[in-house]
Amino acid sequence: MHFMYSLNKIPMNNKKEKFARFGIATKGFVYCLIGGLTVAAAFGEGGKKTGSSGVLETLSSQPFGQIILGITALGLLGFTFYRFYQAIADPQDIGNDFKGFVTRFGFALSAIFYGFLAFTAAKMIFTSGGGSGGGQESMASTLLSKPFGQVLVGIVGAAFLGKSIYQFYRAYSGKFKENVQAAELDSNVESMVLKTGYIGYTARGVVIAVISYLMFRAAFSANSSEAGGTKDAFSFLQNEFGTIVLAVIAAGLLAYGFFMIVKARYKTLGI
Repeated sequence: MHFMYSLNKIPMNNKKEKFARFGIATKGFVYCLIGGLTVAAAFGEGGKKTGSSGVLETLSSQPFGQIILGITALGLLGFTFYRFYQAIADPQDIGNDFKGFVTRFGFALSAIFYGFLAFTAAKMIFTSGGGSGGGQESMASTLLSKPFGQVLVGIVGAAFLGKSIYQFYRAYSGKFKENVQAAELDSNVESMVLKTGYIGYTARGVVIAVISYLMFRAAFSANSSEAGGTKDAFSFLQNEFGTIVLAVIAAGLLAYGFFMIVKARYKTLGI
């Protein structure tokens, strides 16, 4: 009861804020599906090892899949808007120093990624084919065809490594806890939500670190097929460390998705 009361206390000031919160929740929904499908695959209960594009393909094959894809595309567009808003308007007052620039540049890159994902979802509504595919492997192939291609792919790998480190920082610095604690949830509910945050950010850090490793491998070998995204990271974890580790990390991404849905309700957006 206290939890539901706390939900109702959160003001929804304007349409832009609602759109942004819907976007954050949609990102959480996508991660819940990534984690849930991969956990099911790990234990042989259906499902599949998948990333964001694979989730969109799964949604498209469901009853009323076009409608679900449309809602998901709209939500992803909302998250794109929110990331661009963070990058340009700086509602958290991150600043323009080097650290602030890097953080805001990261927001812009995130906006581009989720904007592309929203476009992919919208495109799938009107076409019978799957997503655009390719992902990190396609990007590595494109970069390797350019002058200093291996260096460029290495830079991308370094960017993923930095993002991975940031996920671990978010988990163990406790930075993610502020909005949850400010929501005045029941102590048991708050404890559960915070645990999903620790687990979720840690699991996401591991997956992104593996993607970074795959990009570095592609850079050193000059072979784009060595690169990969989330699905390939899952395969790497299963091959190198076993199915149990795969299931634990996938469950961590499921926890991250749940945390993002809660965060959508409580985070101070400054819009």
